[in-house]
Amino acid sequence: MRLAKAKYPDEKRKLVEDALHRFFPEKDKYPDVIYGAMNHSLFSGGKRFRPVLNLLVAEVFDSDIDKFLPTACAIEYIHTYSLIHDDLPAIDNDDLRRGTPTCHVMFGEDIAILAGDALFAESFYLVASTQNSADSSRIIRVVNELAFAAGVRGMVSGQVVDIQSSRKRVDSETLHFIHSHKTGCLITAAARAGAILAGASSPDLDKVTEFATQLGLAFQITDDILDVVGETDVIGKRIGSDERHKKATFPSIFGLEEAKKKAKVAVDDAIVALGGLEADTKSLIELAKFVYERNY
Repeated sequence: MRLAKAKYPDEKRKLVEDALHRFFPEKDKYPDVIYGAMNHSLFSGGKRFRPVLNLLVAEVFDSDIDKFLPTACAIEYIHTYSLIHDDLPAIDNDDLRRGTPTCHVMFGEDIAILAGDALFAESFYLVASTQNSADSSRIIRVVNELAFAAGVRGMVSGQVVDIQSSRKRVDSETLHFIHSHKTGCLITAAARAGAILAGASSPDLDKVTEFATQLGLAFQITDDILDVVGETDVIGKRIGSDERHKKATFPSIFGLEEAKKKAKVAVDDAIVALGGLEADTKSLIELAKFVYERNY
């Protein structure tokens, strides 16, 4: 008998979606064009994976997750900013994202750059001004986590090495650096922020960190795989972009079948990391399984 596929926590995604609309800056506060560009990119769909992960982790330690929604939304702001800039002609030059034209295609490269900048700044404004249901020391720790993950110590360095490695043969160590920084750091920060805000102990935070580190690796490997075998209508972006840009990916270095095995190992390791938590982690296990099974 074939086992049912893991389900995505759509009820958490809807919580995030509603909160994003609620927290989004009012239209009359700044020029229409920048409002349109930010709105277009932020509300073009997507699974809201990072904020959903943030809420699922927080829920392990505190069932009242509504109070953590400002931080969850801030994480989505940062992720969306990174997508806008990734898609720019100077980087990946992609024209489709989440099934819609990319920001620079719709609004021009100049406005797209500024829309990304605006969302990045708004993320920290949202945490600082609205995440008031947690102790101030925890909020400062969360700001530190997000800044670390999004900046030169995390996402930016991953992107730089990704660009520098294009059309070159790289070793597995470089590939892991790219994936762990460009993608993994923000996923890990999302999980850690949820645990921090909800008051997790240091040992439990370490377990969450290991879980999220392995989950982030699995997420990026499956992204690499989907760029080879996925369908544009399903995943919302052009298939074969990595090959066109000669990017370093798990399938290009290890082959497709070995990449799938590595994704499965990462998911299994993520689930093992949760074993020491004396709490209900079924939702996190289900999310990890979903990452491995998604659309292939």
